[in-house]
Amino acid sequence: MTAQLHVDDLLAAARDKAGLSEFGDDWFLEPLGVLVRSLNEEARLSGLGAEMTRRRLTALLVDRLRLRALQREHPEVLDVEPVVAGVICGLPRTGSTLLHRLLATSPKLTATLSWETSYPIPFPGEGPDAPERKHRAQQRMRAFMELSPDFGDIHTVQWDGPEEEVILVDRSFTSMSFDSFYWVPGYGDWLRAADQRNAYAELRQWLQVLQWQDPARAGKRWVLKSPHHLTAVDTVLDTFDGCRILMTHRSPLRAVPSYASMVRTMSAQYSDATDPVAIGRYWSERFATCLREFGAVRAKRPDRFVDVRFDTMLTEPVAGARRVLEALGLPADEADDAAFESYVERDRRERHAAHSYTAADFGLSPEQLSRDFAFYQEGFS
Repeated sequence: MTAQLHVDDLLAAARDKAGLSEFGDDWFLEPLGVLVRSLNEEARLSGLGAEMTRRRLTALLVDRLRLRALQREHPEVLDVEPVVAGVICGLPRTGSTLLHRLLATSPKLTATLSWETSYPIPFPGEGPDAPERKHRAQQRMRAFMELSPDFGDIHTVQWDGPEEEVILVDRSFTSMSFDSFYWVPGYGDWLRAADQRNAYAELRQWLQVLQWQDPARAGKRWVLKSPHHLTAVDTVLDTFDGCRILMTHRSPLRAVPSYASMVRTMSAQYSDATDPVAIGRYWSERFATCLREFGAVRAKRPDRFVDVRFDTMLTEPVAGARRVLEALGLPADEADDAAFESYVERDRRERHAAHSYTAADFGLSPEQLSRDFAFYQEGFS
């Protein structure tokens, strides 16, 4: 039987590893406790999966300790004002990654980079070039790809490219990452009913830390991206005053099975007992609920939303990115156009094999998806 995880053991291991003891506000213990319980009772972790999870949770707790230590040592970090221009927020597999990476090339904008989301705080004695963190990020990505060799066909990975800031939110233990990597429906139920204001306040603190470290970000606005934001749209809008939600649209008949395939690939790292049918039904129900709630928020604050269609990003990516910049009040210029064109060409060269899957692989059917998402297809797509 796989060894159980215990919150107290994880906290002690993190304190020992970091040589620090102050976690700050202990609000995070509730989500951590819910997550650990679901991992123990539902996730069916393999021996390797359990050990990897123990290390992962410990590392996230170490970063919480190191964040508080950095804020005490450099209180000026708390005076940094990260300005978020846009938050890409749509179903997964809807062109959101392409839009995010395109916008991040604009000289007017900035985004979290993959290595930063894994290692956001400098190691002792490390200079601004962050050689140790970048080296570890490359090693980490190679290890991930060895465990999931087909993942690159689903989602292009770049250790030094723009990546979802939800990986920073993982350190609050209030994140869709966890029910994407593990079978933890109990945790997922808790997450979708949770007040996420504390988690988003901490995301803002992580952006402060990254902006403080990199003077080149001065004057630039942030563009964020994650389907996790669908679980807390009101909170996103309240936390990042003036930002606009960039909603990417694609038929759920394609998007939902595609994400289920991605989840199966990721969760197979941690469990030998993944159930593709359960995964498909879980995410179909979750996304239908999220989109219904999204529609209610949008109806109250319509001026904060910008629509971006999947087919536009496929056929006219540069024009699509230009339109989004215009909507954000940052009209594109020649430098933006050159950056967009360069990225599109690079993306075409680096694109991997086609992602192969069917709805039936996950216990889903076009008829059921059309019925369950009819409200969304009629209203937004």
